[in-house]
Amino acid sequence: MSKIILITGSTDGIGLLTAKTLAAQGHTILLHGRSQTKLDAAKDEIGGTTEAYIADLSKISDVENLASEILARHDRLDVLINNAGVYKVPQTRTSDGFDVRFMVNTFAPWVLTQRLLPIIPQEGRIVNLSSAAQAAVDLSAMAGQSALDDFGAYAQSKLAITIWTKELARALPDGPSVVAVNPGSLLASKMVKEGFGVAGNDLSIGADILMRAALSSEFDGASGAYFDNDSGGFAQPHAAALDPDHANAVMKKIEEISATL
Repeated sequence: MSKIILITGSTDGIGLLTAKTLAAQGHTILLHGRSQTKLDAAKDEIGGTTEAYIADLSKISDVENLASEILARHDRLDVLINNAGVYKVPQTRTSDGFDVRFMVNTFAPWVLTQRLLPIIPQEGRIVNLSSAAQAAVDLSAMAGQSALDDFGAYAQSKLAITIWTKELARALPDGPSVVAVNPGSLLASKMVKEGFGVAGNDLSIGADILMRAALSSEFDGASGAYFDNDSGGFAQPHAAALDPDHANAVMKKIEEISATL
């Protein structure tokens, strides 16, 4: 059966390849990107049934507008893949003083997911992009009160999305399913090339696991779980995500900050 699938950050890298493959299978793909030129090119390249939405996920107003546009056009969204992410950026602070990595990698997907939950059915799926790079979250840095280096901000933002994946799954026992996925380390994305200066591994490694997480029966009953594609199976995230006090503090801060954005 054809699904309606939103993939953020789908104008290049893993997101584009995932979108292209799912569209070829007959699914309706809602593309997202920051550049209208890249969105138009991606839509032409992908073909099939696609829609294009523009938003800068470092701006919560754009996230809200993105959600509103989708809600206006659709009364059902079968799969949300929160794929968009950033690592090394020219400007690390938003106009509100938050770290861009936390804003794009943690807060934007949280706000977008919350806004779209009413149209995601119980049997639907939310797939969050985590990473092998994870580190305990410095709450002051997440709140924009202290600075981190590129790797620290990225790793902490990825642990934060892994934490809220687990906590949201706990709050939605009847579904939709919410899973966090490390698609594979150092894949050949623009982010890896710019951030680490390496060509990276085959993007299809990441696209394949995102499609499986979105549609495959192997993810039935996996809500709240973390899938590590480097090891090829479900695994435990960084120990800090399993510490109830740390997880609760991070969730409280995410909810607190999101309410003010």
